[in-house]
Amino acid sequence: MTIFCSHCHRPLQAEMSCLPTRAKQAPSASRPFRSTKSASKARRDQINAELQALRSLLPISAQEKERLSYLHTMALVCLRLRGAQLFPPGLAPPAGPALGTELLSLLPGFLLVLSADSKLVYISENVAQVLGLSVVELLAQGDTVFDILHGRVGEDVHKKLLLAREEPGREVTFVSEMRTSKAFRLQHGGNRVVAVCGRFVALCWPPSPSTTAFLALCTPVVQSPTDGEAASQDDIFQSMHLLDMTFIDVTESVTYHLGYHREELVGQSWYSLLHPEDADLAAAQHRAVALGAGPGPAAGTAVLRVLRKDRAWSWLRVWARRDGGCITCTCRCLREEEAAHLRSRQLRAAAPP
Repeated sequence: MTIFCSHCHRPLQAEMSCLPTRAKQAPSASRPFRSTKSASKARRDQINAELQALRSLLPISAQEKERLSYLHTMALVCLRLRGAQLFPPGLAPPAGPALGTELLSLLPGFLLVLSADSKLVYISENVAQVLGLSVVELLAQGDTVFDILHGRVGEDVHKKLLLAREEPGREVTFVSEMRTSKAFRLQHGGNRVVAVCGRFVALCWPPSPSTTAFLALCTPVVQSPTDGEAASQDDIFQSMHLLDMTFIDVTESVTYHLGYHREELVGQSWYSLLHPEDADLAAAQHRAVALGAGPGPAAGTAVLRVLRKDRAWSWLRVWARRDGGCITCTCRCLREEEAAHLRSRQLRAAAPP
């Protein structure tokens, strides 16, 4: 049986000749747009050449450039572009000497600059001393401050930054764990707790989101009195007590922190300085140290409020140990945000499983 074409009523073998011209030309028309191996290679080579050109412009050593992956290259380029947008060469004052390693080593932490939308704009090179990650490795985590924070703290940090942005010049502080290298976590048992203290600054007037930056100093929260890699002796003083916690000596730096002279404290009881709500916590620490009942060094650690000479309250993190017939306390001054974070961790650790 012969099948005829519905268009011209000729036999089927002749049907192709009666199809519309557009339909017959469609396959040949699409051929120029087909991807070929040579075209794909050409595109890859072009992308690689562009990335190499961008990499060559980065202000880092040739050795560091060789180690950069494409992801790291793009992250660094974006960081530099955001910095150039906030600090355009034509509007910025003449640049002074760059922050060198020696100067950065004097800081108690690392410097951080954010854009108005919380994007990373600048991270000082000494971040590696605090987090165990270089600037490049940290940028691989993401391009916002929330990407380098560990845990569910994004909402609280967002509120703090929003408050600071609404009132330029107002200082805000938030405390959070920051991501660290695997080697750091293995050595220290976890991520680094960092206090971020900064404010939004308008770089020109009138202020706008594109000309406003959050400038901050990120200071590690010291985990022990021997944490020398991050600790600053400027915020620490020591005291020596009898077993009943009567002062028998205290370092002169207590005057800077609490306002008292050494002679005013010798012979006084430690409990006379404590906030009433913290007396039970201090007594538990006292018993653990005096009787040696604690499970380890953490048993001699407490976060307490003590009365300054000007009648204000100061937060201290107190490490206590027994030395024969005496108790020695190493005290570090805390910001309120640091104290709240450390107390919450203590409560979680003390809670039954």
